[in-house]
Amino acid sequence: MLIGVVGKPSVGKSTFFKAATLAEAEIAAYPFTTIKPNTGVGYVKVQCVDKEFGVQCNPREGFCLQGWRFVPVQMIDVAGLVPGAHEGKGMGNQFLNDLSQADVFVHVIDIAGSTNEKGESVPIGSYDPAQDVEFLEVELDMWYIGILKNAWQKFVRLALQEGKSPKKAIAQHFSGLGRVSEGMVEGILKKLRLLDVALTDWSERSIEDFAKELRRATKPMIIACNKIDVKGAHENFLRLQKMFSDRIFVACSAESELALREAAKHELITYIPGEKSFKIVGSLSEQQKKGLSFIQKNILDKYSSTGVQQVLDAAVFELLKYKVVFPGGVNNLVDKHGNVLPDSFLMPLGSTALDFAFRIHTDIGNHYVKAINVKTKLPLAKEYELKNRDVIEIKTSK
Repeated sequence: MLIGVVGKPSVGKSTFFKAATLAEAEIAAYPFTTIKPNTGVGYVKVQCVDKEFGVQCNPREGFCLQGWRFVPVQMIDVAGLVPGAHEGKGMGNQFLNDLSQADVFVHVIDIAGSTNEKGESVPIGSYDPAQDVEFLEVELDMWYIGILKNAWQKFVRLALQEGKSPKKAIAQHFSGLGRVSEGMVEGILKKLRLLDVALTDWSERSIEDFAKELRRATKPMIIACNKIDVKGAHENFLRLQKMFSDRIFVACSAESELALREAAKHELITYIPGEKSFKIVGSLSEQQKKGLSFIQKNILDKYSSTGVQQVLDAAVFELLKYKVVFPGGVNNLVDKHGNVLPDSFLMPLGSTALDFAFRIHTDIGNHYVKAINVKTKLPLAKEYELKNRDVIEIKTSK
């Protein structure tokens, strides 16, 4: 699982990334602060299953806070993209290539309209953030169009030589763009009425339309509306939700989330990411108290969170529709090191009990005998489709 953080320069991408990961990302208010990609680990949040078994978990990876399990996901933050990025402007080609393995994009925008199309500071409200939503989608579409067009002639020749169906040939040849499956390709071909059209008969328009649909399928996107606490930002947020009703927008204050996580890290407050309040437990200066009070009143009370955790959760659970599944034993939830419910895995929509066995370890999948639902203690068919927060025991032949 790889989440790509994208957007134009100076909108708060690196602040969002640091707030989500507490990684040391360079943050500054000028374009192209980030040149080499920042990588780190963020976390998605799901209600833990430990209380259902009357135990306290202690994960090997991730962590658990007051009944919430935080499951690790990889994140990458690339330099800001500007109009013309697909043509190489602002080193755009390099940055787009860095994103090729991402499963989902978080598009961070300056919802207050205080950053122009080049990432330069302008008076608050003088730039329309709707332009950022449109420009980035165009850049990503043109990126995919370029990839397909550059490879098309050679690809078609190989497909014909090998006698593969269009859906099989496309899924295999362009698998490097993400989770491209034959089923996904078939769905796009049906939508575009290309299912029965020979690859040699595709028009330039057909290639472009297919590239756009493939980009949407392999790189779904959620929009983090950053700087939501700035004057005029809320009105812009509501307006963009109406303008782009098919997108997911989340009100966001990355600076507030970063401040809360840093305060919690230094044991000044107790705070669960994504929650609407915090508790002061340490000694604070008047300035710190004032800052935290501002966050509570203007962000948490108004939006019920800073938005950062909600963005990650929505990206993984709403857009990608992943499930969190726990391995465990009917009679034993503890591993050999004493960790209780030590692991949790993100599984794609439609994953089965057998898929889960292979996800734990190839040998377990190869020697699979049966699966058991640890909550109900009932056996499961290997074709059983996993549900969120399932706890599954896998029995093997050795």
